[in-house]
Amino acid sequence: MGGAEVFRSYLEAFTSGDIEGAVELITDDFSFAGPILQSEGKEAFLAGSQAAQALAKGYRMLRQFEDGDEVVSIYEFELGPPATPGSVLMAEWNTVREGKLASARLVFDTAQFMALMPQQD
Repeated sequence: MGGAEVFRSYLEAFTSGDIEGAVELITDDFSFAGPILQSEGKEAFLAGSQAAQALAKGYRMLRQFEDGDEVVSIYEFELGPPATPGSVLMAEWNTVREGKLASARLVFDTAQFMALMPQQD
């Protein structure tokens, strides 16, 4: 399985609620850097990404570029209840090692993301 396919399989599992399937596709020393979460290690990532997992309702892949062990994906991350239904354009750069994601760097418009979050009274 190539790096682009590994990432698509991971994203499909993550956004469909199959957390066990997503976990199988990341290394124990998985490193994640994004605008809201930064983590080192699989367990820290899983703990930190629980809120996103609860809101994730799917994705639409727009474009992927693969170069050796590096994959860049541009996709729409679909959100739903308790968030306002909508999507946020995201770009993610992953390194793949031995058929698993070893690192991720995620960028997206946090204002667009926060506009879809449940409003606090």
